[in-house]
Amino acid sequence: MEKETNLIGRVAESIKERFASESSGHDWHHIQRVWRQARKIAEQEGADLEVAELGALVHDIADWKFHGGDETVGPREAERLLRQEGASDSTVEHVVEIVATISFKGAGVTTHMRTLEGQCVQDADRLDALGAIGIARCFAYGGHAGRQIYDPDIPPVLHATAEAYKSARGTSLNHFYEKLFLLRERMNTPTGRAIAEARHRYMEGFVAQFLREWNGGEGEPNCPK
Repeated sequence: MEKETNLIGRVAESIKERFASESSGHDWHHIQRVWRQARKIAEQEGADLEVAELGALVHDIADWKFHGGDETVGPREAERLLRQEGASDSTVEHVVEIVATISFKGAGVTTHMRTLEGQCVQDADRLDALGAIGIARCFAYGGHAGRQIYDPDIPPVLHATAEAYKSARGTSLNHFYEKLFLLRERMNTPTGRAIAEARHRYMEGFVAQFLREWNGGEGEPNCPK
């Protein structure tokens, strides 16, 4: 295949190679879905497409979850790659800001995305944590991190600080209450909110069915408190 000559294409090739064998749900296919979704949202919302696409491509370049909680690695690696591929200073600065701000850090933590382009990327990333794919990714990461699927004796926790969220070792099912069910209300754009609605309802149905089966298939689900 002929090597891409445009900036977005070159960055995409580099990221694809880097994440080809990743297995925690943060793989190339996740990045590619976020890339496509961010482009669609940016088109609908009138954002700068190049910045939104580059932000989506490098948003997980070095996630703090895989680097001992260090939030500086991702922005640093994003800047290195973008400069290597010839991005302008203003583009690098904007995209690095998106990478530094994108992550969910706990129920009680505000992660405000300053620019429209960043809002489009953040919405796209959060949409990939919802719906059927979001469910699959939740359990894929839980297995990768050594988490139990569910333990009714371990209640969900709405973490008040980023430090508490990072150090949490709850179950995969609890993650729905601790993060995934909160994302619908944290979408930035009208486009993101519209897409999130159906995916949120699908997850609610899945969790209700999971709990019915866990409890023997009878009566109403016994939801964690």
